[in-house]
Amino acid sequence: MALLNQLASTGSGRSGATRVLLDVLRLVVGVLIIRVTFAVLRNYPDYLPPNFSADFLLGREAYFFGSYQWAFYAHIVSGPLTLIIGLALMSERFRRRFPAWHRVLGRIQVVCVLLLVTPSGFWMAFHAQAGAVAGVGFAALAFATGLCACCGWRSAVRRRFTVHRRWMSRCYLLLCSAVVLRLTAGLFTVTGVEADWTYPLTAWTSWLVPLAIYEAFQTFSRLSRSRFSRRHLSMVTHT
Repeated sequence: MALLNQLASTGSGRSGATRVLLDVLRLVVGVLIIRVTFAVLRNYPDYLPPNFSADFLLGREAYFFGSYQWAFYAHIVSGPLTLIIGLALMSERFRRRFPAWHRVLGRIQVVCVLLLVTPSGFWMAFHAQAGAVAGVGFAALAFATGLCACCGWRSAVRRRFTVHRRWMSRCYLLLCSAVVLRLTAGLFTVTGVEADWTYPLTAWTSWLVPLAIYEAFQTFSRLSRSRFSRRHLSMVTHT
């Protein structure tokens, strides 16, 4: 969603057909996020009470009760919530039509990320069953998500709203790594690729790849604006 918003912003003069295509892509991405989120919610009966035969909890009984339990429940409640709230916050139409609600939901989002998603994700990363490589990847993801939320909140307080939108777009991209992770895992299952390296790889690529694409669009957008400004200045100078 954030990537599509950035793509739209890099070319305000695009044709109507292109804008329609971007709207369709936004809809598809939104549906994917909602479907994956509700797939997580459907697993709640396995978590309350904990069913240690379920996929995610398999083998975690030895250390589940205690600090991990609190981190786990905080994560599975706040994670889906931030994904759903983020859909509204990433919508330009929603922001322009309901600015007051945008501010309220934005505060809720930042509080959830900083007080629940980030610390719980960081703690759970120490118990990643796929090994240290995956654990470090998830810990780095948790840190980066919290950092983006903090920078986004700070820029909003300073009324630097363009910078604020960039940081919160990054934050939502990182939150959506949970969606990318599940889609990638499903793709590996469908294609019959089952190896020890797939999950550690996905633990990193699920957030680094979308973030890299977003930053590439940011760079492209800045270069496009710079070229347009120079061209416009040149035309004015020669008239």
